[in-house]
Amino acid sequence: MKASALSFRAAVLFVIAGMIWGLYMAISQNHVTFPAHAHLNLLGWVSLFLFGVFYHLHPAIDRSRAALAQVWVWMAGVVIQVFGVGRIYTGHPSGEAFAATGSFIVLGAMILFAWLVYRREGYAAA
Repeated sequence: MKASALSFRAAVLFVIAGMIWGLYMAISQNHVTFPAHAHLNLLGWVSLFLFGVFYHLHPAIDRSRAALAQVWVWMAGVVIQVFGVGRIYTGHPSGEAFAATGSFIVLGAMILFAWLVYRREGYAAA
């Protein structure tokens, strides 16, 4: 599978989850988990979709194992981070460890993405 396809498919699943979560908050009139919901939508929907666009526009990178790994690591980090942020805002201090771990995983995935962006010329020659 190409990194762009994985990014687009995952982004759609994340935004559906985010929309259902948003509807649940609206119906229950309990918006305490809004920060986690926002992280899910921004990191899970917007960022993943933008990664997909970049990878689609750069086919040599799109086919690379590094790009595929970047998307998988990003998705794992988002899930861990959102879980942690949700736990924090529902009064569970144990969520701090998850939020921090997920944040560092997402940062690592972004550094890998930055490397891929800056190495773009090398992929074009391959």
